[in-house]
Amino acid sequence: MAFVVIGVLLVLLKYGEVGPVAAWSWLWVLSPFAAAVVWWAWSDSSGRTSRKAMERLADRKEKRREEALEKLGLDARHHNKK
Repeated sequence: MAFVVIGVLLVLLKYGEVGPVAAWSWLWVLSPFAAAVVWWAWSDSSGRTSRKAMERLADRKEKRREEALEKLGLDARHHNKK
């Protein structure tokens, strides 16, 4: 995501002819987009994307479980404090 944000900023600076970016070649200005494609391809092929998605789902599941236990009055942390 960072590569895309950097790419958009560089395109806006180049298009608006702002600062030293105005003198840069379009190849350099668009290179963050190529880096983003390479990053996403590596991330997908290595399984990183799937792992991160599964971690987010597990975290949400644990949070729902803790909230349900708390609403039922079965929160283990609460009982240990008494």
